[in-house]
Amino acid sequence: MAVDDGIVDLRSDTVTRPPPGMRRAIADAEVGDDVLDGDPTTRALEERVAALLGQERALFFPSGIMANQTALAVLGAPGTDVLCDTEAHILVWEEDAAAALSGLQLRGLPAAGGLLDAPTLDAAWRPPSRLTPRVSILALENTHLGSGGRILPVADLERLVGWARERGLRVHLDGARLWHAAVATDTPASAWGGRVDTVMVTLSKGLCCPAGSLLAGAEGVMEEAWRVRRRLGGAMRQSGVLAAAGLWALDHVLPGLADDHAKAGHLARELGRHAPLEVTIPETNVVMIDLPARGPEAGAALEALAREGVRVSRFGARRLRCVTHRDISWSGVEKAVDVLGSLLTA
Repeated sequence: MAVDDGIVDLRSDTVTRPPPGMRRAIADAEVGDDVLDGDPTTRALEERVAALLGQERALFFPSGIMANQTALAVLGAPGTDVLCDTEAHILVWEEDAAAALSGLQLRGLPAAGGLLDAPTLDAAWRPPSRLTPRVSILALENTHLGSGGRILPVADLERLVGWARERGLRVHLDGARLWHAAVATDTPASAWGGRVDTVMVTLSKGLCCPAGSLLAGAEGVMEEAWRVRRRLGGAMRQSGVLAAAGLWALDHVLPGLADDHAKAGHLARELGRHAPLEVTIPETNVVMIDLPARGPEAGAALEALAREGVRVSRFGARRLRCVTHRDISWSGVEKAVDVLGSLLTA
């Protein structure tokens, strides 16, 4: 059920509020001390997500950043490189956490539309030498936020994982919005998650949960991840009150992500009719809008849009980002089209 309070908030799919059914599930959750002897609701969520991702075990985390950083800490070695693309979330949006927490250096590689390929990796690969940094991890992202929610196809993932395996690298998949890729392509999430060493998925992006992400991998990797999570302050007690929201979301929100994609597609197509805006055609629920060179910069555009009841995110000096989600109604999408189209092309 979309929320209609007069504001069309397209800044992110993290702004959603828990639906009434989710709130009831939170209130009724069976809980225990997850650090001492396990929380039954958290355990149920972890087991379910591990199965969905094709992995042996999953762990519940307060946030996606903590889960990503735990994966890098477990898979990598201090003083080594992590290969990723130049717009990767772990490189741009995680405060250099890999360097600060784990002694890892992130090396960003150019990627067309955010999707790495084997030729790019080949060009960046340095023959083993005592004089150059070693590489320990290849980090991938699906869907890719910086490119507008693009999907990394399973076949491409397989090729990249094969490239990494030939060079003795571990592979982490930042799947914060992997649910969207699965729904958009009608492909099980395990088709991606089961092919890597660790995979992270988020419950608070698009699934309406107030908090929570999960990291999945092999049993031994996850046992070490349990210790790193605790070291980072992520061990929670009665975490079932949050895990219950995740279980409810998998049943009631996940199947509706296709509607978010339809709203994003409609928004992009309608805005694309307004010259001189350049609008990406989304593969999932993220729409990027590039403003004309002679128009207002993104900061001024945000203020003007907010005055008309439409909120979006700045994604560069002349780029705006819109993310559709469950709390945006179709009438909200139409309002966004009208306001964005009139103000940004004035």
